[in-house]
Amino acid sequence: MEHANANPSIASVLHHSVRAGRHLALTNSKQREQAIGAMATALRGSFHDILEANTLDLEASRELGISDLLIEWLKLTPERLQRYIDLLYKLGEISSMCGNADLSSEVGDRHRYSQVKPLGTVAFIYEALPELGAIAAAMSIKTGNSIILRGGAEAQHTNLAISIALRIGLEQADFPVDAVQLVDSAPSLLYELLTRTQQVNLVIPYGRPSLIHQVTQQATVSVLPAAIGNCYLYWGANGNMELVRHAICDSHVGEPDAVNAIEKVLIHADRSSTSLTMLWKSLKERGFRLHGDRELVSSYGEYLQIAQDGEWYQPYLRKIIAFRSVQSVDEAISTIDRFSSGHADCIVTDSYLETQQFVAGVNSACVYINASPRFYRHQRGSDRVLLGMSNYHGSQRGAIGLSTLIATQQVTMG
Repeated sequence: MEHANANPSIASVLHHSVRAGRHLALTNSKQREQAIGAMATALRGSFHDILEANTLDLEASRELGISDLLIEWLKLTPERLQRYIDLLYKLGEISSMCGNADLSSEVGDRHRYSQVKPLGTVAFIYEALPELGAIAAAMSIKTGNSIILRGGAEAQHTNLAISIALRIGLEQADFPVDAVQLVDSAPSLLYELLTRTQQVNLVIPYGRPSLIHQVTQQATVSVLPAAIGNCYLYWGANGNMELVRHAICDSHVGEPDAVNAIEKVLIHADRSSTSLTMLWKSLKERGFRLHGDRELVSSYGEYLQIAQDGEWYQPYLRKIIAFRSVQSVDEAISTIDRFSSGHADCIVTDSYLETQQFVAGVNSACVYINASPRFYRHQRGSDRVLLGMSNYHGSQRGAIGLSTLIATQQVTMG
């Protein structure tokens, strides 16, 4: 088997992807489960090759002065790699949604029902985070889709080693190996991939805002952007300080990308100075850097440094929190809707009325009430495996899971 073609044309890649997708659409859930298990086993068999490839990427990235953030995202430890191999096994065991039928009504001499089916070909555009290519590939196979992976140049050796292992697994399961293909990171190939509306059914970009912006601006195919960071928390006048501290700290726990990290906190103007300083001292002890608006910095300059205007829009993707004073829950809602990434925002309050106003008013995909928004790709005891979170303003908002990769087909029988 040819595991990888150095520079296949996009036309060739798409031709083979569409053909593989048609084969996958005819497979059953048991066959897909076996295929994903074989992919996980092949990754385990290539464990040391993948880590060696990752070492090459890390050395090259450091020499090129790649940002510390991408280095952090790129670095695979044995524990981290094993965790994602285990996740593939778990994904294989989850029940499939494809093929389920929903019988509906009879109208005259016609019988109507709906069924779920694969989208076709999915493109996953990502930077660093090489293990996410394996998760996206397994999720696509699980739902009967073929997938085209386009990683960043900083992870080229790791991505290639992972894609080779995935294709070995598919071959051993007697599945078409072209159901998973890796393409070069050249910008020209990316543009061509993003404009093939007849062959690519969905593009999921994953990475920093610059990558998301590039993909959404260039694409003519359907795009489901993933969002990381810049989540807001509103701390109401009667909210519990310990809950605020827990939500902030817990939301930043995630390896390597803390997807739902709270990076901005809106403070009701009636909060006491004692509770504010207690929170800030606690966060500083835990390694957070704290920024604030001019009003807060003028009173608490020993804890905060000025947050520039552009910071309210942008994720830090670091352990940095910016604080801003607001007069009411309505002002908090308007601030969040203006600046937040819109995929996961929180409120900490003892007021039922504030809770109802917040939920009804804020335009976020997911809202957390007196709870941490911490993101789990797979939470123990859950049957869900998630790739990420989307702030897309449409029906596919919030968690990017298996249901994101299927379509509903209406069937009418005469």
